[in-house]
Amino acid sequence: MSDILLSVEALAATYHHTIRALSGVSFTVRRGEIVALLGANGAGKSTTLKAVSNLLHAERGQVTEGQVRFDGFAVAAISPANLVRRGLVPVLEGRHCFHSLTVEENLITGAIGRDARSGEISGDLDRVYKLFPPLGERRQSLSGFTSGGEQQMTAIGRALMSRPRLLVLDEPSMGLAPLVVENIFRTLKRLNVEEGLSILVAEQNSTVALRFADRAAVLENGRTVLDGSAQDLRQRDDIKALYLGGSGERGKRTAPPSEKAVA
Repeated sequence: MSDILLSVEALAATYHHTIRALSGVSFTVRRGEIVALLGANGAGKSTTLKAVSNLLHAERGQVTEGQVRFDGFAVAAISPANLVRRGLVPVLEGRHCFHSLTVEENLITGAIGRDARSGEISGDLDRVYKLFPPLGERRQSLSGFTSGGEQQMTAIGRALMSRPRLLVLDEPSMGLAPLVVENIFRTLKRLNVEEGLSILVAEQNSTVALRFADRAAVLENGRTVLDGSAQDLRQRDDIKALYLGGSGERGKRTAPPSEKAVA
């Protein structure tokens, strides 16, 4: 069995067949590691994750060159639903919850796609509530009336109900208080260490991402410009200044398409 769970090779992509968003993204995710995808607003992070999850077409996006392979199989040939069944589970930017459903009902939807039995669902719910205690306290609350942090926990918990082998997260820290972000990343690291869960996380907040990741790839203008250990990147002030915005604070996001076009 190959040590590489996900490989992205020379990926290029457009929106509406005209707006170029990616023009050379390459990186890998090995089994049992956390890889951070870093870069400023508009660098191509969200587009890359949508290509990895085969969701670009939903925003009229197209992969024009390169390929993405998950567990040895070409992602482009597998539907997003089947990718989830195979273990590649995305948590997209924006804390997508069903606001009219309770927290627990939201979580259960994550298990439906894998045809889970009631006993399995019950056990997985208990696991999520242990990982995210606030969700256990709010399990009967409508998701639309929970806090931003609780909605992010719900979105991640729903993904965990699908029993992923690779969890793909897009900007999980966006708009959340630092303490909430810290708790979420600590929980992700715990899942990685204790259960061997592989994680690919796109973050504009490089400071927190590099603390918890094993390796990182840095994007600039739709290209991979750096790829190395998180520890090495964390210690290099020149890298922070050139590619990560110094302190890693996030900027204002632009309108769709979700990534700024490359000139």
